[in-house]
Amino acid sequence: MKYIFGIDLGGTTVKNGIFTTEGQLLYKWEIPTDTSENGKNILADIVATCKETSARQGYAYDRFIGLGIGVPGTVTREGNVQSCVNLGWGYTEVKTILEELSGLPVMVGNDADVAALGEMWQGAGKGCSDMVMVTLGTGVGGGVIANGKLVRGAHGFGAEIGHMRVDFEEEAFCNCGKRGCLEQYCSANGIARQAKIALNDGSRESSLNKLKDITAKDVFDAAKAGDEFAMDQVNNFGERLAVALSYIACVTDPEMFVIGGGVSKAGTIVIDAIKPYYEENTYGRQRDVRFVIARLGNDAGIYGSAKLLIE
Repeated sequence: MKYIFGIDLGGTTVKNGIFTTEGQLLYKWEIPTDTSENGKNILADIVATCKETSARQGYAYDRFIGLGIGVPGTVTREGNVQSCVNLGWGYTEVKTILEELSGLPVMVGNDADVAALGEMWQGAGKGCSDMVMVTLGTGVGGGVIANGKLVRGAHGFGAEIGHMRVDFEEEAFCNCGKRGCLEQYCSANGIARQAKIALNDGSRESSLNKLKDITAKDVFDAAKAGDEFAMDQVNNFGERLAVALSYIACVTDPEMFVIGGGVSKAGTIVIDAIKPYYEENTYGRQRDVRFVIARLGNDAGIYGSAKLLIE
């Protein structure tokens, strides 16, 4: 039997998995991400833990066909990373370095892209060859899959959904340096920010007024409990995201939108908030798209990273 290492590199932890080439997860584990000294030890740590753990678990290293890795940054076709601020990296030749350290073929992808690939391979999108995944977490990420293949783009910036400009009146800056990005309204931070702004003038009654701080989870929980202000906030979120997805549908015509990330844990209320506005802003067969909640959770990245080796 042949095996693959699937790696999901994050700013706090590195998630690792050993897979069969058919997509069965045999073993998974995590190690801390060592961001000291601008992350210079991260790739060596990954190779060391893969060698050590595979030996300890009884999977012969010479049976591995390669290592796939998702990283939180823009990745070129050559497997180089432009920068990963939360890792301390500038330009880094990830593929070359990992191949030299591991002695294995290596494939590198953006973390949101590989999460989409994982959901298509063994998650909510299994059996679907044209889909878009949207990850709603601290930021907004995305992955576009067309005819079973990731859309990376010429410069590695394909599917940067969070930085679509959806509001031309916004005065606050997004982390990317622009204003009015989708991320400012539909990320977990953005949902909380919008609720706080709307409550600032004191004209609206809401159970959220009693909270010292407000999170996206608080907004969705309050909406589920019937809080009218919170329901308005959820509808605003749904409309913003739906309009952005309607633009994407005009270009990619997907069969399915998979909604993942921490915000998706709110459940069907997320999809219920998106669908009416999506249908309002699309036409024809684009309205036949399915909306589903991601299934693989935090494992989507390791699944997708492994799938990079057998695309």
